[in-house]
Amino acid sequence: MNQKNGKNSLGLDICFEDEANPIVLFKKWFATAEKSETNDPNALSLATSSSDGIPSVRMVLLKGLSDSGFVFYTNFDSKKGNDLKNNPNASMCFHWKSIRRQIRVSGKVSFVDKKEADEYFASRDYGSKISAWSSSQSKVMKNKNEFLGKIKEFEKKFSDKNNVPRPPHWSGWRIKPNEIEFWLEIKNRSHERLNYRKENDKWIKEILYP
Repeated sequence: MNQKNGKNSLGLDICFEDEANPIVLFKKWFATAEKSETNDPNALSLATSSSDGIPSVRMVLLKGLSDSGFVFYTNFDSKKGNDLKNNPNASMCFHWKSIRRQIRVSGKVSFVDKKEADEYFASRDYGSKISAWSSSQSKVMKNKNEFLGKIKEFEKKFSDKNNVPRPPHWSGWRIKPNEIEFWLEIKNRSHERLNYRKENDKWIKEILYP
């Protein structure tokens, strides 16, 4: 790595480093974002498509990361849940304005195992657990009182705040990436892009035009 002029071996900014594994580089960029983003550095836009190819995007929170992939949690009967059950291809986009960086992740999803989902659910606060039981996510409701009534019902049912089981319809998805792109904003729109593409279980690095 050329440390003198602040560039890596590909001629990109030093922040791209020379990592062979994009997950390692992601963790470094994420750690940097955690220091400067005011709210939710783990927020990302998640893009899914229905079985007939209609796209949909929304914000979710990253709740797990390893070499196996990127994890988020949701109601399996929600719009995104149904999309993913019918079409396992998905994309994520992290954008950190404070450091002018972006990361895109694409791949296929799979369910996290029950033990992992149970452990994460147990770590949530009581109100979030009750909401997971009360919300028929993405379904139409008559008015807000309908939802508030369900919350009261489940607060009575699960009055022991330390013993709220995970709903059977609520769990996690893991995106196993086959492509991860790192983007850095540069003056005059000369942005720098480093793409990692999976081929035969190996990561191939390539620079993309801005």
